[in-house]
Amino acid sequence: MNSPANSATERSTQDSDSSAFTADELETWSSVATLLEWLPAALDAQMQRDSQISHFEYGILFALSRARERTLAMKELAGFANSTLSRLSRAVARLERRGWVTRCPDPDDGRTTIASLTDSGLAAMSAATPDHVAFVRRVVFESLTPTQAHELGTASRRIASAIRDEGGWRSH
Repeated sequence: MNSPANSATERSTQDSDSSAFTADELETWSSVATLLEWLPAALDAQMQRDSQISHFEYGILFALSRARERTLAMKELAGFANSTLSRLSRAVARLERRGWVTRCPDPDDGRTTIASLTDSGLAAMSAATPDHVAFVRRVVFESLTPTQAHELGTASRRIASAIRDEGGWRSH
């Protein structure tokens, strides 16, 4: 028969076990955490080296290139970039100085600012893309079998969905 002290010890052990990673979870999480630190820095270094822009700026150009008429409201673009408007505004200002993006009030709603990708911005993004694709292929896809790459995509979408469900993605 369990004494109250034994039951308390069992609950304490169970509580501490549920608040700690299993060995497999720790190994997986450690690998994911390392990837989350290393990959963005590697992507940024590649973009800076090959195209003289940040990976964040490339993402802005890419999002605008995929938008209808290559134009998005700044608030919507911030959502795509998972960025604050302040950070996005500074990056777009740098892209404006290069002639790659323009900003103006939305003609339908003067309270909203829209950003548009210029022809030279599209050309810059298009020029940066081959080196970027080659780098991603080299560090991601060549490191995995096709099955692993598919599983990574599936797992990434599921994790992104869980983050969105937790409110951790800025859907401005």
